[in-house]
Amino acid sequence: MGKSLVVSIAFAVVLVAAPLPAQDDWSFEPFSPNQLDNLLAPIALYPDPLLAQVLVAATFPVQVDEADRFVRADLDPDDLDGQSWDVSVRAVGHYPAVLQMMADKLDWTTSLGQAYVSQSTDVMASVQRLRARARAAGNLVTTAEMQVVDSDGFIELWPAQPQYLFVPMYDPAVVFYSRVPSFFGARFLIGAWLNYDCDWHAHRVYYHGWEHDRGWRERSRPYIHVNTHYINNSFFNVFINREIIRRRVNHRELDRYDDAHRGTNFDNFHGRRQNTPPPYREPVRNKIIVRNFDTNDPRLDEFRGRIRQPGPPVQIPDAPAFDPGQGGFDPHSASRRGQVSRAHVQPPRPSPPPQPPARHVERRRP
Repeated sequence: MGKSLVVSIAFAVVLVAAPLPAQDDWSFEPFSPNQLDNLLAPIALYPDPLLAQVLVAATFPVQVDEADRFVRADLDPDDLDGQSWDVSVRAVGHYPAVLQMMADKLDWTTSLGQAYVSQSTDVMASVQRLRARARAAGNLVTTAEMQVVDSDGFIELWPAQPQYLFVPMYDPAVVFYSRVPSFFGARFLIGAWLNYDCDWHAHRVYYHGWEHDRGWRERSRPYIHVNTHYINNSFFNVFINREIIRRRVNHRELDRYDDAHRGTNFDNFHGRRQNTPPPYREPVRNKIIVRNFDTNDPRLDEFRGRIRQPGPPVQIPDAPAFDPGQGGFDPHSASRRGQVSRAHVQPPRPSPPPQPPARHVERRRP
């Protein structure tokens, strides 16, 4: 009895300790430096506090898409503050052009988030490389909109005005190669939502909570209305969505981003991670299609991947025979029997309007 129990326990231990069957290879493949430069080129010249929020928000692509829909429908930016999205997504929502850009390019946004989750040091190094190239081309100088600061060899970009942040609008295919005119667009308020910043020495995004003011924060702090939506100790540890690594991306869409390094593509990613394990089997959605179609309709998959086969011909019964003696030729019945075309079918003539009854006038004899 005792020996049998020991054998049973040992057998159970062996079952528990047995290796699990191999799963599909969905592990993240690192981006090369040139690939990272191409991904970061559209945002590398953003001011540091906005760049920090974009990097974190990119790890929440589904929330980015939802927030963009919300902002398009709600014109009051203060309504963002009470939403349940990550604090970074709500912060980017205060800059609608940036949020819309991220939502319209979800493959790019997802890849950027995956890169920051797995290669934060490489991502921050890529931004510095791109900024150095823009400065060498004569495009990074202190202006009334943005202050360029050299901090121990790192190029920091700060909002130059205490109350406003200007979102750069530039062509990545030009700004890193040759001198361009001023590339700043509309100005937006600096608010408590800019609670993140870039720590270039530690290669990370960090929460400052508007404390230990320095530089741009020291200038802006008197204009900030502190609220618990953004100034909260729960944000001290910056939360990023690490599950984004499992999310599928159409990497062929990324080949268009080759402004920093022409000829660099993402061919090594094509066809990978097609069998993604749960819970992230949902591909990145095309938001234009989602807005106009019910993509959950099962009928969309009825003929997906195959040519629809023609069915049997539809038999249209002939119309009952028409007796010419009862009213002449019936063009409608003849048309259904294939005897005349629709072009020969004359529409019924409208009935003439009713005429007033003739007045009877009695004429008297003379």
